[in-house]
Order: sequence, then C-alpha cells, then structure tokens
Amino acid sequence: MCGFVGYIQTYPKAINSNMVDTIKKMNTIITHRGPDDEGYFFDDYVNFGFRRLSIIDIENGNQPLSYENERYWIIFNGEIYNHIELRKELIDGGYEFTTHSDTEVILALYSSLKEQAVQSLRGMFAFVIWDKIEEKLFGARDHFGIKPFFYCEQDEVTYFASEKKSILTTMSEELDVDSLQHYLSFQYVPEPSTLSKNIKKLLPGHYFTKEPGKKMDITKFWHPTFHPSNMEDSKVTKEIQETLIDSVNVHMRSDVPVGSFLSGGIDSSFICSIAKQINPKIKSFSVGFERDGYSEINVAQETAAALHLENISYIISPEEFLAELPKIIWHMDDPLADPAAVPLYFVAREAKKHVKVALSGEGADELFGGYNIYREPHSLRMFSYIPTPLNHVLKTLSSVLPEGVKGKSFIERGVTALEDRYIGNANIFNEKEKKELLVNYQNGLENGKVTSPIYSSSLDYDPITQMQNIDIQTWLKGDILLKADKMSMANSLEVRVPFLDTRVFNTASKLSMDQKVRNGTTKYMLRKAARGIVPEHVWSRKKLGFPVPIRHWLKDELYDWAVKLIHESQTDYLFNKQQIMQLLENHVNDKMDNSRKLWTILTFMIWHQLYIEKQDELQPQRTLQYAVN
Repeated sequence: MCGFVGYIQTYPKAINSNMVDTIKKMNTIITHRGPDDEGYFFDDYVNFGFRRLSIIDIENGNQPLSYENERYWIIFNGEIYNHIELRKELIDGGYEFTTHSDTEVILALYSSLKEQAVQSLRGMFAFVIWDKIEEKLFGARDHFGIKPFFYCEQDEVTYFASEKKSILTTMSEELDVDSLQHYLSFQYVPEPSTLSKNIKKLLPGHYFTKEPGKKMDITKFWHPTFHPSNMEDSKVTKEIQETLIDSVNVHMRSDVPVGSFLSGGIDSSFICSIAKQINPKIKSFSVGFERDGYSEINVAQETAAALHLENISYIISPEEFLAELPKIIWHMDDPLADPAAVPLYFVAREAKKHVKVALSGEGADELFGGYNIYREPHSLRMFSYIPTPLNHVLKTLSSVLPEGVKGKSFIERGVTALEDRYIGNANIFNEKEKKELLVNYQNGLENGKVTSPIYSSSLDYDPITQMQNIDIQTWLKGDILLKADKMSMANSLEVRVPFLDTRVFNTASKLSMDQKVRNGTTKYMLRKAARGIVPEHVWSRKKLGFPVPIRHWLKDELYDWAVKLIHESQTDYLFNKQQIMQLLENHVNDKMDNSRKLWTILTFMIWHQLYIEKQDELQPQRTLQYAVN
C-alpha cells in the first residue's frame, strides 16, 4: 500500500531543478501513504515520485521499479493477491525476476500481454507504467475502485496521483459548482468528477494509454454484470463459503502482521472468523461512542471472546471527534458527508499501533443485498397492481401532504418509478430542496444525469439487482471505498477488503432476488453461509454499520459549533444561509430530523475553509502546507 505522483510532458525536457521540486512537492504531501521510503524516476518525457508502505518483499520492493533492462518503469499502489501464481506462470514462460514483489509481476505481465495484463490481476491496484522504447504511458485502476487514481490533463502536461492534493500543489483549487450540486444529493462527488474543475478520476475497471502530445485513450476492461441462476440454496451456501475462505486466505498474504476490524455485524465477523482459522493469533479492532446505543464494542468483544481473539477497542468522545474533523476532511481530498468516516479513522489509528495491514468487510452489502432499503421492492409490490389513473391520484395526494405526515413517504415511493426515486444508498437533498439552498441552482444537472446510464444498462435486472448495480457503480466507489482508503492511509495502514474480489463477485452475481432478500431478511444467503462459522449471536443481528450520534450531537454538544461554522464560512456565494439556519432550528426543535442534510453542508463548509479559504489554523500540520499554498 503506497502512494504515487507523476506527470508526462508533450515535449522532451532535460532534468532541471524545477522538475525535481515539482515532483518532490507532490510526493511530500502524501508522506502518510508511505512513510517507510520514497523514490523518484526522471526521464525526458515522464517524472515519477513514490511513497512506500512496505508490506511485501520489504528489502527489495522499492519503487519506481524497472524491468527488461530498464525499458519499463512502474509506480504502483495496491496489492496483487495472485502474484505468486502469476509469477510461476511467467517463470514457466521464460520471464525472470530479481525481486519477490508483486510490483515486478505486474511489469513482467505487461511485458508479456501489454494492455491485456489487467485481465489477469486479482487484487486492488492503481498503477502507471512508462515504456521507454515505445514512449507510451499505460495506467489502470482496479475493478471496484478500491484504490484511487486522480489525473489532470492539460495542453503540455498531464498530472496523475494517488491523491488530488498532490496535483493541487501545481495549481490553484477551482471549485466545480456542477459537482457541488451533485454532492448535495449523493453526499459525495460522483466519479469521474471531483470538486476541482480540471481534476478527474480514472473510473474503476478502466485503463488508459497516453503518448506525449496526444490525448489520453481510456478503455473499460471490466464492469459488474449479474447472471441470476436457479442454484439450490445448499449449493449457493457452499460456494459462498469456499469462495470467501479462498479470498480471505489470499488477502492475508503479507510479510508484516495482519489484523482485522471487528464491528457487531455479520460482515466483519465472517471475515474475522475465517481469518482466525488461518492465523489463530490475529488481533481485532473496534471503536464506539460514549452515548448509549451508538457503540458496538460490547457485541464485538463478545464475538472476539467467542472466537478466542484479542480485541482492542476505543471510545470516541464528542470533543475528540470535533478536534480531528478538519484533519479527516483534509485527508478526504473532496468532502464526504458520511459520518461513518470518523469512526473508521479512529479504528485505523488504533490498529496502526499494532499492525500494518487490516482486513475489513466493505462490499458485502453491495454484493449480497445487505442494505435495508433493498427490502423496498417487496414492501412496495402492492403499488404495481394499482391502475394507472389511481396511481396518478395517489401521486397528487402525496405531493400536498405536509412533510412528516405518516405515510407520505411510503406513498411517494410507491407511485414513483425505481429509476426516479433511487439514486443510491444516500439521497440527501432532492431537486426542490437544492433550488432553495443553492444561490445558483442549475437546471440540467438533476440526479438522473448520474444514474440514468446505469439504469439503461440494467433494464433486464430485477429491482433489487438494479439497486445493487446503482450502488456498486456510484455509492461503493464514491463513499464506501473512498473513506476506507483515505481513513486508513491517513494513519499509514493498509486496509484489505476480501468481499471485493472478482471471484467473490462472480459467486454473488448468480444469486436470485429471493436469495438476497427473503422474508424481510437482507443478505439472506450470506447469513446462511455464515451460520456455523460466525458466533450465533451475530448471525441474525440487524445491520447497524458504524452508528454515529450526529442527530443528537447537533442538538447538544455540536450545536454552538455548527452555528459558528455556518456564520463564519465564506460560502454565501454558494448557499442561502438563512435556509441552512432554518434546517438547524427545525432539527433542534424536533420538527424534522435534518442531521444528514446539515452534516452534508457542514462537511462541505470545513472543506471550503481548508481548500478554498485556505485557513492555515485548520491544517492538520504545518508540513502539509503544500495542500493550500
């Protein structure tokens, strides 16, 4: 797990001090991604910088790494879990190796297969390879978007990096107001956009080629497709178990200690239970909050005790939560208004004190149908039998009912087509609310601009699979994996996600609608596969995730802070602050639960202070000054 930076020029230039300074500034800003080592490569057309967190082949896995008499040069962030098997195949084919690193395996594979090499990779990855003979740059990002890849294509230079803030050392932040409008709905900026006008993300499952002076040529090499089968439950259960055991096994390949996050839910418990069979001494890590009902530490400790695992836990106070918030948002690059990012930061911080690698349960809900909202197609099924004229009457009725009236939301959802009501797991502000909130709301940027192409490609899927497909292609990479990467890397910890393995996905893609949600139970087949492996008290427990008491804190501990931030934030050119204060007062007076709406705005305001207003006193540390200068 590491971080890289670099750029490619249109015209060849001799190495000079400005080039060296640029790359070193870009690289210094991401020291947290790789505190163990740094490396550089300078050529006529390309310049690379690298930060290393040593995990595999600690002695010889330094980067940038070359291959084939220095023809190929690579910078690589991630892990290739099948590198041992690939190495054997390549050696049998006559390829030679000087290290035991998975990085060299990628180079040898690229030497053999060129762009098609990505089809053989099993793991999480973002990398760039420079071919000195063909004078061609090749880069790729893994199937699900576990690892980040930012780039900025300009007339004479194209920058690329593991974090956006590296690229920002070369230019000023220019707010993309279109992305802000989407952010207010999704609570993150949908890819490939960012909040910076000229900086984009390479989409998951894509690779690119670029030659000096030519535009990037981007190609999709993978996207999620579902093929529901009629497999019997018993066969599905066995396949899930076998595939997940195999995935956890290869995800534990490491030359440094591996631990595991452990909440009170089934996903992390399943991973922990399997990992315990492979390494009986594996440590588990949990966090919670002081407020009753917002801590899963007791359940996690019960699980750890049942598995005979050591559990290390930490309680987060409101004061510490608030003190660390600017640092957390700085590390995010773009604002992410998911409160669960905060406990993830703290559990990564605690884990780093003991291990360099931690397993986590991200992806299980998206692949196996775990979110409670996936039960909605069943609960709304009655509306499909209602005649169209009556449907229109109900739609009119729901529109005139006051907010908060019982049944209003149910009717609205029932009379609205799935593609018009479901934009993913988070749906913060609707279009009407954004028009009231934004000073300059823009027509033509409705939510459907993001989700419609995904719905168009999944017309043959059942409703639950359509919802999963939306979440995998928006929420998973935009929220779940973003916070997993940023919060772990903020603490120089590598997080691995065994559920997000292509073989696990292939198994999950064969589940029928009934095998995902049955009798009101989500993740039905995954739960069934876990039975007998995870402790019994976890098996049927409802999903909580990382519960954060934002709703309560905004009424009490965080109220004064929120009011001060709203008034001091220099965002009057973007927001109607009177509307924001009304949201807060309605929340405090229990008229509406506006906690998620408020958190979305407040998160953006802190980000704006850091990246637009450039308030130095909020910076995590002075050595990070390149982010705002």
